[in-house]
Order: sequence, then C-alpha cells, then structure tokens
Amino acid sequence: MVTVVIFLIVLAVLIFVHELGHFLLAKAFGIRVGAFKIGFGPKIFAWTPTKKDGTRGETEYGVNMIPFGGYVKIFGENPDDDEKTTFLASTPAFVKSEKTRSLAHKSRWKQVIVLAGGVFFNVLFAWVLYAGLFSHGVTATADGFSNYTKYFSDERIMVTDVVKGSPADSAGLEIGDTLIGNSISDIQNNILGSKGSQVDIAYSRDGVVQDAKVVPTKSIVADKYAIGIAMNDVADMKLPFFTAIYEGGHYTIEIFQQTVVGLYDFVVQIFHGTANFADISGPVGIAGIVGDAARLGMTYLLMITALISINLAVINLIPFPALDGGRILFVIIESIIRRPIPAKFTNWVNLVGFGLLMLLMVVVTYKDIVKLVQ
Repeated sequence: MVTVVIFLIVLAVLIFVHELGHFLLAKAFGIRVGAFKIGFGPKIFAWTPTKKDGTRGETEYGVNMIPFGGYVKIFGENPDDDEKTTFLASTPAFVKSEKTRSLAHKSRWKQVIVLAGGVFFNVLFAWVLYAGLFSHGVTATADGFSNYTKYFSDERIMVTDVVKGSPADSAGLEIGDTLIGNSISDIQNNILGSKGSQVDIAYSRDGVVQDAKVVPTKSIVADKYAIGIAMNDVADMKLPFFTAIYEGGHYTIEIFQQTVVGLYDFVVQIFHGTANFADISGPVGIAGIVGDAARLGMTYLLMITALISINLAVINLIPFPALDGGRILFVIIESIIRRPIPAKFTNWVNLVGFGLLMLLMVVVTYKDIVKLVQ
C-alpha cells in the first residue's frame, strides 16, 4: 500500500510539472487557458480564482479521481472546441479580439513551443533534481563519474540487483547491502570456486554487519556457479554547487539520448517482429521500481523520479496521434501545406491514437501483473 501511495505521489508530481509547462507557456503567449487539471474521470475538487475586480477568472483548476494523466484546456488547441463555438456565436468584435488569444491563431513556432512545453519542463525538472542530488550527495560509480573521483568518499562494494528466488534472495540479501571484501573479483572467485558448496557472504546493512550463508547454483548463469546478485564499486559523491549544476545538465542530456536510442530500437524491433514487451514496464512495473527505490532512501527515489520524468518527456515527443509529438507534427504539416488540417480528420486520428495507446497500456500492464504473480 505504501508503494502505491508513493508511486501516485511521484506520478502526480510529474504530471503536474508536465502540464505546468503547457500552462505557463500558453499564458506567456497570451493564450486563453480554460482549465488546468490533474487526473481524469470524476472530479475530486475544483475552483476558479476570482480576479481583483471581483469577476470570475477564466481558468478552472482542479484534481480528478484517476491519477494517470492530466490536461490543460487551451483555447484553440482543438479545432472544434466548445469554447471556440461559443466565441464564434458572440459579436464579431469579440470574436476578433479573442482570436488573438487562440493557440490556432498564433504563429506556428509559438504553437510548437506551447505544445512542447510539457516535454521541456519534464527535462528541466530532471535537471533540477540531478543538480540538487549531486550537490547534496549521491551514490556514484567511477565508470559514470570518472572525472569527479576526487570528490568520492566511503568507497565500497554494493549489491545493485538481486534475482528473485535466487540463493541470495533466499538468504536475505537485498539491493543496497554493502558486501565486505577486498574486491568484486575476490567475492566472485569465492563463489565460482565453491563448486556448489555453501559460502559465507559478509555484508553490512544500516551499519550492522551480518552473514549470509548461500549455496551457489548453476541455474542462474550457464555453466557457472552464481548466487543471483549484481555488484558494483560505488562511493558517496558530493559535488560543488556550480559543478553539480553543470554535471546535472550533462547527465540529463546523456540519459535523454540513451532513452531516445532505446525507444527507437524498440520501435524498430516491433516492425521486425522481435520486440519483447517484457522489457518495458507499465504503471504496475513502474510502481514496483519506485517502491524499491523508496526503500533504499530518498536519494534513490528522487533519482528514479528524474529518470521517469525524462522517459515521460521522450515518450510525449513521439510523433504519434494524441501525444504532444503528434500535435507538433500536425502543426509542422500545416506550416508546409499552408492551410489547416480538417478538424474532423484531426479529431478522428487523435481518437484512434488514444485508443491504441490505451490498448498498449492494457497489454503492458497485463505483462507487469503476470511478472508480479510469477
């Protein structure tokens, strides 16, 4: 239950950041925003601020029941928006003045900026998180931060993964445990040289030294004795403030690039019929990852939150209907053909795209649940 609550909080924060990007940039360009809400479905609460002159504000803020999403209702974003119909039924002078506040009547580059605002804010949010964490202190590896080893302290060997149902899992070893040994190779040689006999693995958790009695098996790695853990040399790293800002930006770009490449490879595999949907996670799988990170501590939770924020940004950039990237693609096409795309076609394509996305989410969620049960 705690994992679910933490996951919903993380999701709500990321959705808020994403929609805030659309909202602020729309407001910056003088575009009318009818609503700014987190979640879908039944309304939990909503309010419309009153202006200084006592009149009702134009933007309704609220939170809805289903937390998997959110939206900003921008005037002119949808071709047949109810607000637009209302404006067209008003006086000609009013229509003319309000057209200047419509997204559809802004220049193409402004439309693209507003539509990409959510993506930009998710990336910016990740940068802020990484910069803050690097300046506060994180667990790092020499491979990832070789230029900053002079800022390392408390170097140690840490368990970075535990295979479910493995001898290590049965013996109680957990992600984040500190293994006691001279080097990773020494620990590996001890396991490989056991020939299947019981080995003692000394480790520290929360400052308490413990001992795990583990029987290596060849069922995990072919023809090699293993206990089902991954290890890495780590250390605490705390960077100077401005260095942390720079490295936070550099790290954000690197993760963004890796995510784009990974997603591209997966899409190519789909067309080749070789894609493995078990390699991707839906809400259930992500909730599990967030829960694992939370158990390790706030630093790990914030690192995962930044990673999910970047993934959300990349996914929304895909030129697919119903996503920000799909809407941006329509704007680019309109700028090329120099006329609006028919509203009925746009709405139909977005509806189909949304349906396909929901179908994909159902499939991925089903896979997550199967893995969880297994």
